[in-house]
Amino acid sequence: MKKVVIASMLVAAFAGTAFAQAATDAKPAAKSTKPVKVKDHPAATKRQAIEEAVPTEDFDPTDKLNAAELAIAKTVYTGEIQCELGAKVTIKPMRREGFFFVTRGVNRFVMRPVESKTGAIRLEDQARGALWLQLANKSMLMSQKEGKRLADECQSPEQVAYAKNMKAVNLLEPAK
Repeated sequence: MKKVVIASMLVAAFAGTAFAQAATDAKPAAKSTKPVKVKDHPAATKRQAIEEAVPTEDFDPTDKLNAAELAIAKTVYTGEIQCELGAKVTIKPMRREGFFFVTRGVNRFVMRPVESKTGAIRLEDQARGALWLQLANKSMLMSQKEGKRLADECQSPEQVAYAKNMKAVNLLEPAK
């Protein structure tokens, strides 16, 4: 019995020492206008705390959109858009015409329209490396820095209606 108590006390002491050392070794991951206290932050992880603390209004105020970019901005679907696996992407127009605030979970982006040769609607946040690609029947949110999709198969009500009206094409049959 004595051995169990002593062993428990030793394990607790080593765990406390390791936790204290990890807390003192932590370095701030990003510069921000306000300090981030990870252990007091309601977010579950350090990454979430950093993402939520990153200011989103830090884009260049002299950044002007041309007429083509403003026309693209008028065709962007806004609101809460449902994606596969229960994910949601929220797109809100900002006060500055043509700019959008895009969120998915802890990921927050300030995006602007970018001209595309393919005709797809593109919104980009170059500072954070994010891309919103909107096609006629679906949209996706991608992280260019991480090289992965953050949300896929996203569809606004307009895109759902378009997808229902799409006709399947058999490429093996001769054209009529």
